[in-house]
Amino acid sequence: MVASSGDTPDLSVVLAAHNEEESLALLFDGILAALDADFPDFETIFVDDGSTDGTWAVIEALAARDPRVVGIKLRRNYGQTPAMTAGIDAARGRVVVTMDSDLQNDPADIPMMVAKLDEGYDLTVGYRINRQDKWLSRKLPSKIANWLIGKVTGLPIRDNGCSLKVYRADVIKRVPLYSDLHRFIPSMSMTVGVSVAEVGVRHHARQFGESKYGLWRIYKVLFDLLTVRLLLTFTARPLTAFVGVSTVALLAALGVGLFSWSTGGGGMVFSTVTILLVSLSLFLIAAGLIAVLAQDNIDLGPRLMRRAGMRRDGAA
Repeated sequence: MVASSGDTPDLSVVLAAHNEEESLALLFDGILAALDADFPDFETIFVDDGSTDGTWAVIEALAARDPRVVGIKLRRNYGQTPAMTAGIDAARGRVVVTMDSDLQNDPADIPMMVAKLDEGYDLTVGYRINRQDKWLSRKLPSKIANWLIGKVTGLPIRDNGCSLKVYRADVIKRVPLYSDLHRFIPSMSMTVGVSVAEVGVRHHARQFGESKYGLWRIYKVLFDLLTVRLLLTFTARPLTAFVGVSTVALLAALGVGLFSWSTGGGGMVFSTVTILLVSLSLFLIAAGLIAVLAQDNIDLGPRLMRRAGMRRDGAA
């Protein structure tokens, strides 16, 4: 890690970078222009996600040039979510901003999004106005994914794929992130009960390099969406979820028992399987009861979240 300042900043800007050596200096200049006047006490955390070009050298040069730059170097390419999580964990500001490092997000939108957060929200989500991406490979899959995510999670975010988001640090640090769940941060935030504002932001065409995403990412989104749905279900209604799975195990035990009886007995194998399935069913019910007891000590708010009155405001 490269760090230069011991003071606690008010604002932390987190950027995951993989082979973005040509963009980083220009991006930091844009961040300075956007924040220096209103937020002089900020830090910029660049996370090098296993780059194979000169990305880390650029980060080191920026850290030597400005004490508000922090660099984190990962040993290999872990992906955007782990890299983003590393930056969020290292962030010291009361407000955390995440954005792409390819110059497609505009740092000039950050003050507007922080102002929206200060109206009383926990999370400000950007949605890209006049998105500068290819229609077939980027825009169309994104529209379908956003619609599907809204239907499955009950939280109709317009643009889950936009990395430009602003959070209260004490909120985002409690949201569990792994795999590629960075695009599901608003949905995952439902597990800790937050209020969300959605605002329009600018979007620019990529200037350097190539996109790290393609149509192949669709299957990953579907699997991650299934994971998020299971997490939300178990978080919101743990006993119902556990009892549902327990019922399946109990029915399977009953089926094995009836089959064994109808065939004149199946010996030790069928008896053992039946006992194991019944034991699994009882274990799941007990686990559900424990989850309900634990839930009393957790601030949850999925239904409150759905009624939180999300506001959508256009970019200035």
